[in-house]
Amino acid sequence: MKHSKPESLPPPPPVIPSNFAPAKVDQSNRRPMARSELGTKGQRISLLTNHFNVKLSRNNDHFYQYNVAFFNEDGNPVESKGIGRRLLDMVHKTYESEMGGKEVAFDGEKTLFTVGALPGTKLEFIVVLENASSNRTIRGETKRSRRLPQSKPYKVTLSYATKIPIQAIVNALEGQDSEQFNEAMRVFDVLLRQHAAKQGCLLVRQCYFKNDPRNFIDIGGGVMGCKGFHSSFHATQSGFSLNIDVSTTMIVKPGKVVDFLLENQNVCSIREIDWLKAKRTLKNLRIKTFPSNLHYKIIGLSEKTCREQTFSLKKNNHGDEAIDITVYQYFVEYHHKHLEYSADYPCLVVGKLKSPTYIPLELCELISLQCYTKPLSNSQRASLVKSRQKPQDQMRALMGELKQSNYDADPLINATGITISNTFTKVEGRVLDPPKLKLGSGRYLFPSGGRWSFNNKTFVEPTRITHWAIVNFSSCCDMNTLRRDLPRCSQAKGLDLDPPSAVIHENSQFRCSPAHVRVDKMFEAIRQRLSSPPTFILCILPERKNSDIYAKMPCGPWDCHTMHCPD
Repeated sequence: MKHSKPESLPPPPPVIPSNFAPAKVDQSNRRPMARSELGTKGQRISLLTNHFNVKLSRNNDHFYQYNVAFFNEDGNPVESKGIGRRLLDMVHKTYESEMGGKEVAFDGEKTLFTVGALPGTKLEFIVVLENASSNRTIRGETKRSRRLPQSKPYKVTLSYATKIPIQAIVNALEGQDSEQFNEAMRVFDVLLRQHAAKQGCLLVRQCYFKNDPRNFIDIGGGVMGCKGFHSSFHATQSGFSLNIDVSTTMIVKPGKVVDFLLENQNVCSIREIDWLKAKRTLKNLRIKTFPSNLHYKIIGLSEKTCREQTFSLKKNNHGDEAIDITVYQYFVEYHHKHLEYSADYPCLVVGKLKSPTYIPLELCELISLQCYTKPLSNSQRASLVKSRQKPQDQMRALMGELKQSNYDADPLINATGITISNTFTKVEGRVLDPPKLKLGSGRYLFPSGGRWSFNNKTFVEPTRITHWAIVNFSSCCDMNTLRRDLPRCSQAKGLDLDPPSAVIHENSQFRCSPAHVRVDKMFEAIRQRLSSPPTFILCILPERKNSDIYAKMPCGPWDCHTMHCPD
């Protein structure tokens, strides 16, 4: 066999000399990029923005940044997330005088900020927190019975890192060099997050959501849209400002776990629940048990039913005697609970994997404000879109939130010397003329109100479509009428449409299958009927709106167009 000569490789990159030193950039002339000029086209219009002007009165102060570390009693770092704020709140409450009376802002991870310096560059504090869901029991009662809060000591260390001048923001607004502008802006955003955290809000980046049922929108499937707000500080042409906007996040519907599963899986009976799917859905969600009102995080589902799952129970706290007992028997005999349906279904598993705790389904409720991160269905997205607020309603909501947030009462925000206006910032805008659309025969179409009609109009460059297909997911569409009307409509637009290469109807046995299965089976049928990829595929969907099949259409080399079958 004769081998072809390989192509020559490109030369290697030049080697940087060992004595090479990058040139130093002159920082003295560095300035923020200025806008060259304002707009001149269109009609002038006065606009209200969702920005509120902010004034700084203590420009000479500095933010002091400290690194924070949390340690258990044995000296190992604390791994639990979300405990940092509780620990720092306890530090501030217990050691306020040792911290010089300073208010602190915590970013939720490993950094803390103050206005002005703390009394030392390295500080250590010992604090004690009560763990309300510990396994410590009242003497004389059986294990897993009513628990007492257990105190646990922690060590908190603060180490000085750097200081950030508030003047950096003023310098940037005046167009001057401001190397620490971004750091100063970050501190102000940390102040906003902490202010929201103190109100018990769910924090999602710079957005916050309150636990108020009036803000919840049921969109089906055990999911709710939770309305909240985004807030952040910005340097603008109008000066330093606070931006507040409406925001929505998805949360799990609070309430009984079984009710959530029924709705999430769209089934009518607990017997129809897919427990493997339920295990994936419930993992890491937080619950509270009743009537004890203890909080736990779900780590899984038991492999056995409540009637079969056993654990070792000590009869008292003094002896080593223990018996194996089922979860169902324990709650019925020892706690006198009437379990209506839990016996034949899995238990929720909470606690730690090495020493799990089993709880019957009907004794658990999902707590509020838990993020739902899985993709939404078409119907859920449609329900969310319907809940959008009109501009006037948004304005009232933003103004109400500014007043309700009461930033002026926050001691740390006050310490920065900022004053937030209570009116929307006015700016000048311009309404541009809509672009004209070019049509066939040298004609033009002028949109009105952001929309236009293509009736009795032709394309600028009509084409001929020769190799295409129709796939029909609908059982009620009149295909004869469709095949007769399509060429007539196409000709009216200037198109030359050949008859379809294939008309493929969905196999009736797949109509009750999941959407992705129906689409996959249809593509198998297309490949069997057509020897080469068509120019495009026209898909007839079974529902007028929110068809799940539409969301499963793949984006690939074939261009798929969809239309809904009329009722």
